[in-house]
Amino acid sequence: MAKVTIQKLKAMKENGEKISMITAYDYPTALLVDRAGIEIILVGDSLAMTVLGLETTVPITMEEMIHHIRPVVRGAKNPMIVGDMPFGSYNESKEQAVRNATRLMKEGGCDVIKLEGGTEVAETVKAIVDAGIPVMGHIGLTPQTISQLGGFKVQGKNLESAKALMEDARALEEAGAFSIVLECVPEELGKAITQQLSIPTIGIGAGRYTDGQVLVFHDLVGLFERFTPKFVKRYANLGEEIVKALEVYKQEVKEKKFPQQEHVFGGLEEEDLKRLY
Repeated sequence: MAKVTIQKLKAMKENGEKISMITAYDYPTALLVDRAGIEIILVGDSLAMTVLGLETTVPITMEEMIHHIRPVVRGAKNPMIVGDMPFGSYNESKEQAVRNATRLMKEGGCDVIKLEGGTEVAETVKAIVDAGIPVMGHIGLTPQTISQLGGFKVQGKNLESAKALMEDARALEEAGAFSIVLECVPEELGKAITQQLSIPTIGIGAGRYTDGQVLVFHDLVGLFERFTPKFVKRYANLGEEIVKALEVYKQEVKEKKFPQQEHVFGGLEEEDLKRLY
C-alpha cells in the first residue's frame, strides 16, 4: 500500500470505497496497523484514558501528545497519521492554534492534525489551513468538552441540534478541513451530513453510511475494560489472553520450570569457574 494522502481519501469517497481508521499510541502498535493495511492512524488524545489511566482526555498535554506521535510515525510508513490537538492547545487564539499545530507537525512528525468543534472553531481551522497544515475536524460528541455536553451522550437527536451539527459540518468544510469525524450521532444524521459534504466523513458511533469508520485500538482488541461504548465491536480479547500468559509465566518461575536449558547461556570453562571463588 502506498502512502495514504488527502487526495487518496477524497478519491475513496468519490468511488464509494470505505475508509478504515484506528488509534495507535506507540511503535509496536503502529507496525501492526501498518501491516493490516489500515488507511489512517489517529494518535488520539484518547491515550489519556487508555494508556495514561486518566479519567478524561482533558489533562493531556502537548508534550505528551508529541511524545506518542513520534514512535507511531517511526512505525507506520503507509497510513496517514493524524495528530490530535489536546484541550487547551487551540482554545485561546488562532495564533496559539497555529503555533501548536505546527509543533505537532514539526516535533511529532504527523501528516495532519485534528481538533474538536464546529462553527466556533471554523476561523481557527481556516487559520491553521492557511498556515499550510491540513486539518481533520471532529463534531458531535466532543470528549474535550464532555462536561459542557452533560456526559457521554448521543448528539443531534432532535431537529434543532441536528441542524446545528449540519451547520458545523458545512462550516468546517468551508474553512478548509479535508475530513470530519462524526461521533455519537443518529445514523440518519451521519448519512445526511455525509451526503451534503464533498469531503470524507469518518464515523464513530455515527452509523453505517459515513465514508469511513474509526475505533480506539484498545477497545477493538480488548485491552481497555473500564467501559465499552455501544458503538464498539470487540474483535479480540487480548486482555484475557495476556493475563493467562502472565499467570503461566509466574507459575513456571515458582515451579522452576523457567528458564530451561534452551534459555540460558554457557561459555565459562571449569577452570575459569574455580578462579571465581
